Formats: sequence, C-alpha cells, structure tokens
Amino acid sequence: MLEHIEPARAQTIYSRLSENLIQVIHGQSNTIRLLLSAFLTNGHVLLEDLPGTGKTTLAKALSRSVGAKFQRIQFTPDLLPTDILGVSVFNPQNATFEVHRGPIFAEILLADEINRASPRTQSALLQAMGEGEVSLDGTLYPLPNLFFVIATQNPVELHGTYPLPEAQMDRFAMRLSLGYVNAEDELAIVDAEINGTPLNDLTNCIDEADVVAFAQAARRIDVSSEIKRYAIELISATREEPELSLGASPRASITLVKCAQALAIFDGKSYVTPDHIQELAVPVIAHRLVVDSNALYSGVTTCSLVSRLLSDVPVPR
Repeated sequence: MLEHIEPARAQTIYSRLSENLIQVIHGQSNTIRLLLSAFLTNGHVLLEDLPGTGKTTLAKALSRSVGAKFQRIQFTPDLLPTDILGVSVFNPQNATFEVHRGPIFAEILLADEINRASPRTQSALLQAMGEGEVSLDGTLYPLPNLFFVIATQNPVELHGTYPLPEAQMDRFAMRLSLGYVNAEDELAIVDAEINGTPLNDLTNCIDEADVVAFAQAARRIDVSSEIKRYAIELISATREEPELSLGASPRASITLVKCAQALAIFDGKSYVTPDHIQELAVPVIAHRLVVDSNALYSGVTTCSLVSRLLSDVPVPR
C-alpha cells in the first residue's frame, strides 16, 4: 500500500506534469488543467475539436510525461470490437485457443475519431471505461491500474459518423475542446516544429505511483455538506429542465465532486470551493444532456443551459 502524501506534495505532482505538457502544448493551460483533474482522479476525457488542434499531440505528451504505455486506435466504419479488445486464436500445435490482446490493453489509449465507428464497436469501450476490465470469450481480463481514455471526435465533419449513445457519453468524466490558439502561441508552435519535434525531447516527470498517490490525496480533500448539496442541486436541476429530454446522472455528481477535489489541490487548498464546482460544471455536465427537439431547433445548446443553471442555482456562502 502506498504511503499517504500531503496536499503540498500532490500539488507538486500536478505542477511538474502540467509544466511538462505546456512545453509541447502551447496556449492551452486551462484545458490542460481540466484534463489533468480527470486524469489524476481516474476519469476519461472526450476531446471534441477540429483537425490539427493538437489532440493527438496532447495524448502522446501525457503518456511520455508519465512514462505510460500508449496506444492509438483509428476508429473507422469497418472497425470491429475484436480490433479493440483482442481475439482468441486457435493454436493447432497444442490444440488450444490463445488470447491475443488488443490495443485496449494500454495505460493511455487514444480513441481517435471515435464517432466514425459503428455503435457496436463504440460499445467495446463501455466495460473497459466503467469497470477497468474486458471480457474475451467469457473470461474477464483486468486492464492496467493506470488506464486513461482520450477519445476524439470532429464536431463539424458529420458525414459517415455515428453519434455516441448516451451511455457512452456518460462514461466520460468531461468533454473538452482545445480550439485555436492566439497568434503568439501559434508562432511558438511553428518555431518549435521548425527547430525539431518538441515531443521527441519530452521525458517522464512523474510515474504511475505518483498518479495513484495524487488520487489518494485528492480523496482526503474536504468537501463540505453545503458544497456537496450545491453540486447535487446543479445536477438535479438538469432533470427538471423542460428544454431537456435527458438530464445528468448521479455519475455526473460523483465526477463533479472528485474533479473539484483535484482542482483544490492544484490551487493549494485543503477544501473545495463553489468556484471549483462552477469551473467544472460545463465540461462535466453539458455532454451528458440531451436537448429536446423543439428547444434544439430554437438554438438552445447544452452548454448554454448549464451556464444558465449556474446563474439560477443558489451558491453556498
């Protein structure tokens, strides 16, 4: 069993990891902060963004920073569940079936353009993301202790894509977007690429034990009953919103509080504040909601609805 660490040591783990990523991913400090709050509390992240904004680079940079085994799966319409999970192959020499494990048996998995595969193939990730194990021919195989999925999808190019089902969306701790950076940051990216590939020079700054130790420290961050109730009231309000046909699940409440504990450590605090809940509300809640068809045609979005609820739900003092 790992020794408990103090919040100050956990903050150092975050700072080292964040600074390592910023060397490669310019102008994305806020997104990196949110992504690491999920990563360091055993969540998974959906990156919904345009091509060329650094999604793959971010996933690779994270794996190198932790010294983790990295796998990338390019999702396509003809991809099968066995291409992800693995398959049993008959060995005629000893007349037995041998399991050939698929790329899902990684520590950091990039599921690239996940919405281009069929729902059947997408569902191959459900058990892995929810329970940390996969079933092959009726046998359960545990995934690595460190298992983090970064899935990507292009929000503009929808030809030949399959929307992720609600159960799949609910497995992601949050949905993030990198977006385009400003001119100065883009100039830094161009200069870095002209002079070499910064990713190749990146080395690990923490290890798996640090990730586990951070998660343990985060669980000990104080969350008052008022803060817990505030988070739950935000989630409950989505279930009563007439413009939504589907509200957020209890899993959203759990994720909201756990990631807020991570943000508290990032900020050097021993307790969660309403600001932490508010910072996480849109990325944690919005992707779990389904807008009613009438409201959708009126231009209502899940992000705007969550922002409105943040204004409506009383903040604890």
